[in-house]
Amino acid sequence: MKKYIFFLLILSACGSKKEIPLTDDQKIDQLLTDWHKAAAAANFGNYFGVMTEDAIFIGTDATEYWNKTQFEAYAKPYFDKGKAWSFKSLKRNIYFSNDKKMAWFDELLDTQMKICRGSGVLVNTDQGWKIKQYVLSMTVPNDDVEAVVKIKTPAEDLLIRLLQNK
Repeated sequence: MKKYIFFLLILSACGSKKEIPLTDDQKIDQLLTDWHKAAAAANFGNYFGVMTEDAIFIGTDATEYWNKTQFEAYAKPYFDKGKAWSFKSLKRNIYFSNDKKMAWFDELLDTQMKICRGSGVLVNTDQGWKIKQYVLSMTVPNDDVEAVVKIKTPAEDLLIRLLQNK
């Protein structure tokens, strides 16, 4: 009888095991990891579903400043072909406002462009954390800055003049 009671106690202890809720850090880390995976899998709905309706995406080109609708239009042909882009986080830092209603992050990414930096802002909504802004930047080793500036000068000098005349 004692063995039977002991067995029932063990069984009930295992059955009552509660899942530990994720912290906000873990929720955001998972959201961003899943967001990048959705792009790699060309899952348009999952990728854009975690962005707020007024989200902004800022790309590596100086002209890439898109609201969500514009970014969806840009990205849709890539997603439709079944291959968007593949970013994997190498290092990620997450920070919170005091009231935990807003978070911001930065991350180093392994991409087809080699190491890039992503940074952004998230808001805590009734549906959970959502991306409000994302900025993607290419990194340039300090020793190579002069060569990169030389390459981009013709195109960006023109853009500078256009922006100054607005």
